Amino acid sequence: MKVAVMGAGAVGCYFAGMLARAGHEVALIGRPQHVEAFNTTGLRLQAKTFDETIPVKASTDPAIAAGADLVLFCVKSPDTEIAGAQLRPHLGADTLVLSLQNGTDNADRLRTVIAQPVSAAVVYVATEMAGPGHVKHHGRGELVIEPSARSREAADALVAAGVPTEISDNVRGALWLKLIINCAYNALSAVAQLPYGKLVEGVGVPEVIRNLVAECRAVADAEGVTLAGDVDVAIRKIIETMPTQFSSTAQDVARGKPSEIDHLNGFIVRRGQALGIATPVNLTLHALVKLIESKAK
Repeated sequence: MKVAVMGAGAVGCYFAGMLARAGHEVALIGRPQHVEAFNTTGLRLQAKTFDETIPVKASTDPAIAAGADLVLFCVKSPDTEIAGAQLRPHLGADTLVLSLQNGTDNADRLRTVIAQPVSAAVVYVATEMAGPGHVKHHGRGELVIEPSARSREAADALVAAGVPTEISDNVRGALWLKLIINCAYNALSAVAQLPYGKLVEGVGVPEVIRNLVAECRAVADAEGVTLAGDVDVAIRKIIETMPTQFSSTAQDVARGKPSEIDHLNGFIVRRGQALGIATPVNLTLHALVKLIESKAK
């Protein structure tokens, strides 16, 4: 397959690297400092079991996606519509666009700006950009994909490349489960600038997480969402499988970049207000992260 990655950050580069290792033609669309490194020396993928530099193509111009069979769409949630519109002129009629993004509504938003098939994907992977063109893998790496005409082809390619991939009829429930996990850990990791394993050792933190999760579940119930799995088990699994990972929100805050907090805890607060459900823990953590962001500005 020819694969393009729109938003070649830590998540996109991990899956791009795995596909490129398996022999697929990969083109990365990203920031200039990473693009220069990709084109000069390749994509360095430092995984749990190997450390390799893999040849890839890269550009800051979405036109490099022309002819792609599959696009991994990995931009931050606030940029979904803008990035989708930039990508649209370069896509084939049957190109599958796979939304590997946090939040629950990015695929729907993407469908408003492109006509090609779009599938939501739920991502469980711990990664970071450790330097220009260098992605470091801290754990996990599986995907849950929404069914579409080309989902099976994409899933088979990913599985063959070493990426555990499941096609699910309840991607909405899987997205909400991931949202609740993100709400539980992302803001706290950002405020404390601690990885998950250290974070949960803090005084009162497990109680804060329990109260926050209860708020999220109340909102999900009111929305009629059937969660795809046991929330408590999923919350514990993050600590067991990603103890050294800083949340994406923590990484953004540390670099002085805008985070996705409005699409995580902020989303729960907005939906809670609309449904008449109090969400004071989510409100507090959302407000704290916004204060940190405003201080950086």
